Formats: sequence, structure tokens, C-alpha cells
Amino acid sequence: MQDILEQLERKRAAARLGGGPKRIEAQHGKGKLTARERIEALLDEGSFEEWDMFVEHRCTDFGMADNKIPGDGVVTGYGTINGRLVFVFSQDFTVFGGALSEAHAEKICKIMDQAMKVGAPVIGLNDSGGARIQEGVASLGGYAEVFQRNVLASGVIPQISVIMGPCAGGAVYSPAMTDFIFMVKDTSYMFVTGPEVVKTVTHEEVTAEELGGALTHTTRSGVADRAFDNDIEALLMVRRLFNYLPLSNREKPPVRRTGDPIDRCEPSLDTLVPDNPNKPYDMKELILKTVDDGDFFEIQPEYAQNIIVGFARMDGQTVGIVANQPLVLAGCLDIKSSIKAARFVRFCDAFHIPVITFVDVPGFLPGTAQEYGGIIKHGAKLLYAYAEATVPKITVITRKAYGGAYDVMASKHLRGDVNLAWPNAEIAVMGAKGAVEIIFREDKKDPAKLAEREAEYKRRFANPFVAAERGYIDDVILPHETRKRICRSLAMLKDKKLDNPWRKHGNIPL
Repeated sequence: MQDILEQLERKRAAARLGGGPKRIEAQHGKGKLTARERIEALLDEGSFEEWDMFVEHRCTDFGMADNKIPGDGVVTGYGTINGRLVFVFSQDFTVFGGALSEAHAEKICKIMDQAMKVGAPVIGLNDSGGARIQEGVASLGGYAEVFQRNVLASGVIPQISVIMGPCAGGAVYSPAMTDFIFMVKDTSYMFVTGPEVVKTVTHEEVTAEELGGALTHTTRSGVADRAFDNDIEALLMVRRLFNYLPLSNREKPPVRRTGDPIDRCEPSLDTLVPDNPNKPYDMKELILKTVDDGDFFEIQPEYAQNIIVGFARMDGQTVGIVANQPLVLAGCLDIKSSIKAARFVRFCDAFHIPVITFVDVPGFLPGTAQEYGGIIKHGAKLLYAYAEATVPKITVITRKAYGGAYDVMASKHLRGDVNLAWPNAEIAVMGAKGAVEIIFREDKKDPAKLAEREAEYKRRFANPFVAAERGYIDDVILPHETRKRICRSLAMLKDKKLDNPWRKHGNIPL
């Protein structure tokens, strides 16, 4: 028995050592943690239960039969974050550059299958050189097996990807199908084809960082949601995000007690919106002053900044926030912002997270770039997401809600549950100036008459009461009581039940 125990400990030690001291040192030299150090930082202390520590690859080509390391380049298992169950895999760059083999993929698939069975999220810590070339098509098959599980798990359990090193070729498509992607600045990148291939095919010279670095994907492409300075910060932020999410679609999000009273008034909101309708203000100020303890976890803060999305709590309950940002493009909806918000709304709907929408939108962004880029289809994504959502939906119009953008932003017509407006809200087909120039074309040569018509139009339509008369607005509220009214609405909606007609799935305008 003693011999067996010693053999077991030797095997465990070999697995824990990964690629060996030199490669671990090289990993640290790049400012990166090892696969196991990352898991220790992510999970509650002592909670990790490892699976498949002794798995080895089965490849015999190119001298691989004599080059086997227990674990085969990925650490898998489960543990807890703040006492709540989570499954995790962490690729080990010190073992074959973290390259994915058939056995490596089987380990990932095993924990994903188990996570779906028990209803717990999966967090993937990606640090891999891609498919293991020595295994050929077997490694490609392994990727496809992972992809299939990403799709099956979508909307069933939350999936979070953290890119902590290279992620290239087919490897990028697994993170792309997960719910959230975090990256680490300067040490991680994602691209389908690397700089050398790009140069060969298109003759463009570009660095890996420019092509697929953290800043590129959080500011230009929108592929990633957040970028952080180092491994530790990224992992701590994953823990923070995890605290907002339910474990699966079979339960509601966690409730965290708060000392922030639900009837707290915020008098400063009464003067937040400027008297000049063309002057911007910061919608984030409204969000921070309305939610519990001023705590807001923004998603994609550097991308499509004309719309704000993220998680917060109201009376301890997780909510998703969607808000137009007047500081950027006057809060107009465009292609990028529509896609960003639509994906977020669909995530919230999949996991029973109520959606609160703050509206100040003058319309869709005009221009040939938007029309040629397909704003019609892309804008319809946000419309579809709101219309399809069955979770509680609360909307507050703070200033402008013009045209089709009024409809899209969780209007009463898209099954909004509670639709409120501030007293200065303007709900109309368009702004007064544009409207009178169309209705009273014949008065264009008489500026005084046109100004009179504009003032008349404002008196008649530039207020929330026309919509309230028709029941499109449930109440006109004072800005300082916004928090109280939202919290009360959420309490009323906590047992809401609404089902869409049966179908295999809808055909969202992709």
C-alpha cells in the first residue's frame, strides 16, 4: 500500500509541476500566472476539486509517444466562488504551449457536461497556442466537441471566458459563443488568422496587439467585454460579475441584502437634465444614484459608448441596466449600440434578470455608413430582443424618446410592464423643429410664423402627457423618486409569468 501511495504522490507532483520549473519561470517572466495559480486566485480558498489530473494524450506521431505530461495542458474541476458552485478549466501554457489535443478537449467537455447536469456556470481560463498540430484532425474534432457544448449550454448556464494569453484560429470560437469575455492587457490576444498570415494574404503589416489585443477587442471590434491590467485583476472581476448571476436558468439570481433604503430620495436628479434640450448630461450619474449603494458593473464600457449596459442591484435584487448615453452621439442608436444592447437584453432574459431601461434617445443615427452597414437589420436586433423578453421590464424616459427609437427602447407596445416618464420627457415622432418644417412647409419663408408653430407643437407634443393619455406611460414621476418607484415595481413583478408562443426558436435578424 505504501508503494501505491508513493506512486500516487509522484504522479500528483508531476501533474502539479506542469511543464517544469523553467517554463513556469518563463510564464512568470511574462507577468502571467500559471494555470493552477489562476484557479487559486479565482476560487474560494481550498474549494477546488480537480478532475482528470492523470489524463495523458494518446498521440504517437512525431515523437509524442515519449513526451507525455499528466493533465495534458489543462487543469479542470469545480469549486466555489463566495460559496456558490462553479466549474472551471484553466489551460496550462507551460505544457505544450497549452495546445489542445483530443484528450485535452475531452477534459473540458467532461466538466461542461457535468455543469449542465447540475446547473452551474462554467469559467474558462484560456491560454493556448491553438490546436496541437501533431494530432492533426483529432485536435480539430476536439475543438468542435467543445463548440457543440458551448451552444447547448447557451442560455442554460452562464459561460464566462477569460483570455489570459494567446487565443488564435479555431480556438477563438469557443470564447465567442460564451456570454462574457474578459481579456488581460498586453499579455492576451484573439484573432482568427495571425499577423504573418495577414501579411501574406493582404500585405498588411500589423502586430499581434494591434490585430487582436485587449484594447482592440474592447474598443473597436466589441468582441471582448472588459480589459484588465493583469491576471489577478481580471480574476477578481470575474468573481464580482459571478456574484450578480444565477447558477443556471432553473433559478433566479442571488439576492444580496443592502442597507440602502428602497425609498431613498435623490434630490439632485431633479436638476440632472439641463433646460436646454440639446445639452448633454451623464446618464451614468442617474444609474449610480438610483441603484443599491452606487454599485454598477458595466459591460463593454469602452465600446459603443452611446449606450450603457451592465448589472446592478435594486433592493438587493440583480437587475440589468440598459441606458442611452446623451454624452456620446447625443444618445442615438446605431449599429454597434443596437448589437451591444440586444445581446445584453437576451442574456438577462435567458437568466431571469429584470431589465431596467433609461431612455433618452433622439432616434437612429442617420448617414450612408449606417444604412450601408445594415442599420435596419441591426437595429431590429434590439427591437427583437426587447419584444421577445419575458422578464420584468421597467422603463423610465428621462428626456427624449423620438420616432422608431421610442418603440425599440422597451416601450409599452413591446410588453413593457411598467413605463414611467419624468415631467420634462418628450415622446414624439421627432423633435419640434423638424416636425413643423415638414407639416408647415409653406411657412418656411416666414421664420416668425415657423417659430410660433414650433412653440405650439412643443406645447402639444413635447411632454409625456399625450402618451400618458393613451396608457403608453403608466405614470409621470418626479426624478428624485425614481429609485423608490423602480423598487416598488420590481416587488410587484417578482412573480410575473409570461410565455411566448411555442416554437423551436425564433429567427432573429442576424
